[in-house]
Amino acid sequence: MIMKEDAAAMIKTECISHSAEETEEAGFSLGKILQRGDVVSLRGSLGAGKTVLAKGIARALGISEAIVSPTFTIVQEYDGTMPMFHLDLYRLSGEDEFESMGGEEFLYPDGVTLIEWSEKIGTMLPDSTIFIEITINDDLSRSISIEGGER
Repeated sequence: MIMKEDAAAMIKTECISHSAEETEEAGFSLGKILQRGDVVSLRGSLGAGKTVLAKGIARALGISEAIVSPTFTIVQEYDGTMPMFHLDLYRLSGEDEFESMGGEEFLYPDGVTLIEWSEKIGTMLPDSTIFIEITINDDLSRSISIEGGER
């Protein structure tokens, strides 16, 4: 997958992934063009491949640690060419709980923030958020739609 970005435009692409490796490669392609301050919303059902895509982004950012979904810790921080904050909001009740845990600091990061289940804080997301929607197709392939990141 090739992604293009114009400084005055936004990222917009779609692809079909037939394997976890292809989903990770889609994340790697995106990760190569991410910039400090980017917030990435990862949306999709359980098992859609959000964490697999996050692994590709992490690899593009030079992170060698194993990437796991931070479902129970809520936030995991990784060091690479820039910091990456990986949030999983599945267990949160909504925006109030996110605010009470100090989550707003991750919306304006000195690095990149990936947020699984970001729909729980939908109105809090910055206008420049990059939205990724992963849908499981009938044949178990994944449709990956990436849009946003207006700068």
